[in-house]
Amino acid sequence: MCNSEQNQVCDIFCYDEEKVRRMKQQVSNTEGLSQIFKALADETRIKIVYALAREELCVCDIAQIIDSSVAAASHHLRLLKNMGLARSRKQGKMMFYYLTDSCVKTIIDVALKHYNHYQKK
Repeated sequence: MCNSEQNQVCDIFCYDEEKVRRMKQQVSNTEGLSQIFKALADETRIKIVYALAREELCVCDIAQIIDSSVAAASHHLRLLKNMGLARSRKQGKMMFYYLTDSCVKTIIDVALKHYNHYQKK
């Protein structure tokens, strides 16, 4: 039971003050990280990132892969670019997209492995 909502001091449970102080400092490293997961939380964007983790693709190919218009695919790609997850290069009139780095591929591959592991249980 806590003394008060403002004080947040617990009468019943004890805690390791040093550990809590150290972990509070460490968890501050995660600030902003949720934005990446929000970008990846969309079913369409996760499909795009999965495809880009396999190879560089033009907007038209991505639109076909996700069964959408080029405009819709471009909207998702713009968000992924703004989040720093994807990059683009222009070749003539064509725009090609690829992942920023292998870390993004690793996130997707590990999440998929985790998902598939627990789907089998």
